[in-house]
Amino acid sequence: MEIKIKLNGKMVVDNIEADLLLIDFVRSHGCRSVKRGCESSNCGLCTVLMDGKPVLSCSVLAARADGHTVQTLEGLQEEASNFVGFIADQGADQCGFCNPGFVMNTISLLRENPDPTDDEIRAYLSGNLCRCTGYEGQLRGIRNYLNSRKD
Repeated sequence: MEIKIKLNGKMVVDNIEADLLLIDFVRSHGCRSVKRGCESSNCGLCTVLMDGKPVLSCSVLAARADGHTVQTLEGLQEEASNFVGFIADQGADQCGFCNPGFVMNTISLLRENPDPTDDEIRAYLSGNLCRCTGYEGQLRGIRNYLNSRKD
């Protein structure tokens, strides 16, 4: 079947099998920031934005994205660069494997709520699995970024 997806600002037309997952589609088109972790929609490593909303690409068929806009971290480098340094300064990216999912969800959070409380940040990022940290580093980094914007 033929699908058309606007992937990171570029129209991609491809013939796919009906059972192809969105994670496999975006990775086959060079978006390596999208990681395969649990394959059961529990870890957040495969998060992409579809029409601006976070979705777990390991549980969405590529055919469902036909006619939609999909963004991965590769297409959001400028927006991500605003705050990822603040997260890194807190030591929250020890191995880095979970970072793309955290960054994608943080972008979505800040688009939806530019001044979230700590509890709102925790709730929004709760679907991201990180085996290295206790999540407090990510929270501190995001909070420091938000505070820096107020100065």
